[in-house]
Amino acid sequence: MKIGFIGLGIMGRPMALNLRAAGHELIVPDRRSLTDEVRAAALVVSDAAHVAEQADVVIVMVPDTPDVEQVLFGAHGVAEGLHPGKLVIDMSSISPIATKGFAQRIGKLGCDYLDAPVSGGEVGAKQASLTIMVGGADAAFERALPLFQAMGKNITHVGSEAGAGQVCKVCNQIIVALNIQAVGEALTFARKAGADPAKVRQALMGGFASSRILEVHAERMINRTFNPGFRIRLHQKDLNLALTAAREMGMALPNTAIAQQMFSVVTALGGADQDHSALVRAIETMAGENDANDLT
Repeated sequence: MKIGFIGLGIMGRPMALNLRAAGHELIVPDRRSLTDEVRAAALVVSDAAHVAEQADVVIVMVPDTPDVEQVLFGAHGVAEGLHPGKLVIDMSSISPIATKGFAQRIGKLGCDYLDAPVSGGEVGAKQASLTIMVGGADAAFERALPLFQAMGKNITHVGSEAGAGQVCKVCNQIIVALNIQAVGEALTFARKAGADPAKVRQALMGGFASSRILEVHAERMINRTFNPGFRIRLHQKDLNLALTAAREMGMALPNTAIAQQMFSVVTALGGADQDHSALVRAIETMAGENDANDLT
């Protein structure tokens, strides 16, 4: 298929290149930030509207809800280049409510719309092992499935309504944040109690406390490697989606709110663009550890 891909950042670039490696044609908008690798692999056109004109499927992978709206409906945006029968897939993590509105607007142009946020981080994007959570019509999902299979391993059609994938991603981000917080508390407790956090992690990996967060993010915490990864400011955005929706539904997410405050502490220390595993620095700060504020 001819695939337009908009949003070639930490996640989007390897995702797009995996589509090219699977044999699909790649069309991207011109940006100064385009790497030589992308320029060699893709047809580069002037803007998102021209991407949509030439592509069968347009994939969007940008940071936040306003970014998606701008890409789709702003000047020279995707909507200007769409023709009936095309498919738009938003793989960003954004508001489920806004997603429903975007899907309706694209539908009025005679095109299908899927929301398909992902989990797995930069490693998953590079290894084509992402978890992909999809909302939208059955026929559109079946059409897009070969593309998802080129980018991920665990692909779930969560529901036929637009926004179902985004709801699932919000759930994912709640669980990930709370697990990072739990691992950070455990390792800080171990160190303050005089145990070697690396040895504690090794022991816990063989028990019921084992998790992907303990495997990957605990190692980051121990080695102090907080280069993203997935940035704290983006995880804060996702938790804000959860807390806003919960408030609208009249329910409480108390531990999610605490995790959001922990991220806010690290942001106040200058760590908004650190990997979300740096949440441990908030816990260390409250534990009185001297190097907690060192974000170098």
